[in-house]
Amino acid sequence: MIGFLQGKVLHASEGEVLLRVGDTGYEVLCSNSAYVKLVNNGEGAIYTYMAVREDGVYLYGFSSMEEKNMFLKLISVSGVGPKMGITVLSNMALSDLAVSIATSDVKTLSKVKGLGKKTAERIILELREKVSCLDLPEPTKGKKKEDPAEKITVNDDAVIALMSLGLKRSESVKLLKEAEENGCIEVEEQIAYALRHL
Repeated sequence: MIGFLQGKVLHASEGEVLLRVGDTGYEVLCSNSAYVKLVNNGEGAIYTYMAVREDGVYLYGFSSMEEKNMFLKLISVSGVGPKMGITVLSNMALSDLAVSIATSDVKTLSKVKGLGKKTAERIILELREKVSCLDLPEPTKGKKKEDPAEKITVNDDAVIALMSLGLKRSESVKLLKEAEENGCIEVEEQIAYALRHL
């Protein structure tokens, strides 16, 4: 399997990049963020997923491991193939996608072109289950007594959203507490803060 490529862009068109790595050129269908990064710089590194099908071998490219992990979660859902997975990632920011899944926001998710309401509902159902069943206990080491009036509560939806991006529960809770301490009130703001401070 090819999981990572670094090279120069020989040609780019409609989300597809021909990337020269050594003496070989790889055609990669990229997410919007990976495509923009490669085209703007003329070169770069991307994480990849190789899909082997009856009609050929296809490479899909991502700007980060978090993006690739979300793609893998998406294509694990019944009825969602690699092309649809790339389409979803290209039309929604990772944080927005995670929030939509965590908060069961079918309306926002189904705005993605080609993604019907039923498929959006299935994505939410299956991915929320995967995230929520992860056995990641709350950290207890070094816990100190808190004044109930000063206790910061963490939004469960925000924790689930970050965990769906591959973060551990303890890490998600820590980042979200920091976000709230820094004045982030809305779930979207807290997730955006957490992603910026990984």
